[in-house]
Amino acid sequence: MAETARRTAVATLVVLGILILAVVLWKVKLVLAILFLGFILAAAIRPSIEALRRRGVPRGAGLALHYLAFAGLIALVLWLVIPRALDQIDSAVGNLPATRAKIGREASQSEGIKAEILRNLQSRLREVRGEELVRPAAEVTRTAFEILVGIFFVFATAAYWIFERNRAVNLVLALLPKDHRRKARDTWDLIDAKLGAYIRGQTLLVVLVGTVLSVVFWLIGMPYWLLVGAFAGFVELIPVIGPLAAGALAVGVGLTQSAHMAVLAGLAVLAVRLIEDYLVIPRVLGEVVGLSPIVVLAAVSGVGILFGGFAVFLAIPLAAVIVTLIDVIVRGRDPAEEEVPTVIFTAAADREA
Repeated sequence: MAETARRTAVATLVVLGILILAVVLWKVKLVLAILFLGFILAAAIRPSIEALRRRGVPRGAGLALHYLAFAGLIALVLWLVIPRALDQIDSAVGNLPATRAKIGREASQSEGIKAEILRNLQSRLREVRGEELVRPAAEVTRTAFEILVGIFFVFATAAYWIFERNRAVNLVLALLPKDHRRKARDTWDLIDAKLGAYIRGQTLLVVLVGTVLSVVFWLIGMPYWLLVGAFAGFVELIPVIGPLAAGALAVGVGLTQSAHMAVLAGLAVLAVRLIEDYLVIPRVLGEVVGLSPIVVLAAVSGVGILFGGFAVFLAIPLAAVIVTLIDVIVRGRDPAEEEVPTVIFTAAADREA
């Protein structure tokens, strides 16, 4: 009886500990997401920093060069894209009815899809009071400040991980039995290589898809071509759902012009998607994360439901980590023999300790 009571008490304490840990992790999920983003960013840029170090450039200088390059790219985008995007936004807003009464008149005088859109907009406006549409300036300022703080912590975490990764890995490995340390290090390096290659490949796809579709939309004369093309590039970060949303938006914007324009826009998105799936992704990404489509869909859906829309971007990296651990621990695969496709940098450089 005493032994049974002792085992029951221990099991109860273990279950309570797990529940408390789960609650704590749930409460700090945003902090964990920021840390994970920092680790992913570090995995993406670490190979190039190490390549510079082998050529005599210190890690600190290499990191500064990367961050300056990020700042330069952002400034270039702001200079080239934002003014044109603002012009297109002003044009789009200027074409909308300004009041509820004007929306009603436009809806009564229109037919087809345009009339349906205006009627839906009118019904939504009836449900929302005018004062609820205006967010206080203080709330907007606070949100912007929180976003800036989050971005700062992501880059700060990445910088810390660049310098302290090996020390942290050695500390964790020291807690494991000696006969498991080599396999654990190889698993860590494999996960790091997969995450880095995936992020670099996705960045290339975002730039490629956004640029190509913007040019195509401009050539066919579609309105708001830059906004739609930039949106299509950005949602490449969202697996499965992103391309569908890009196609739907392109067709919808095309319908405001004509059915012919909608067909051309839809065909453009479809053509770029087919080229991406059959030519670009196999050559650029390959099987970086090694996830089947059903796992991708389940990961995106599960993460979106549990943690909200902001975490959808982390669904694939998180699933890649879990699947890699399952392959090594449960299926008994040797992480040292797993290959990671080259994305800008070789897998060997990416997995260098």
